[in-house]
Amino acid sequence: MELVSQLTNSAAETHETIEIVIHLETRTLDLIKNEEILKTYSVAVGEPSTPTPTGVYKVINKIKCEGDEYGTRWIGLSVPHIGIHGTDEPETIGHAASEGCIRMKNKDVEDLFTWIKIGTKVTITR
Repeated sequence: MELVSQLTNSAAETHETIEIVIHLETRTLDLIKNEEILKTYSVAVGEPSTPTPTGVYKVINKIKCEGDEYGTRWIGLSVPHIGIHGTDEPETIGHAASEGCIRMKNKDVEDLFTWIKIGTKVTITR
């Protein structure tokens, strides 16, 4: 795994505001740039026995993975043991299937990874 501390796209070089909003009921993740939805991704969320916590958090780390159970990327949040990550079970996307984390298709989390940086605001809503 490789810890990544720099944003690698044009958003890092400008002073654009990037944030993430995750909607648990619709199981979607919105990438927001300057208060407008730039992209929407389908995600998997926590199972009823291990729900994804709601609240406002921030990105605390970014890790490139080798494609294990966390897929190819891990985006750690400021809530303990919760992150946004890829998966080796893409069929779970769109379902309540995780232990609280937000799962994405590997290609989607790789795209999201390039847009965000440490400190990016993440809001998780019902």
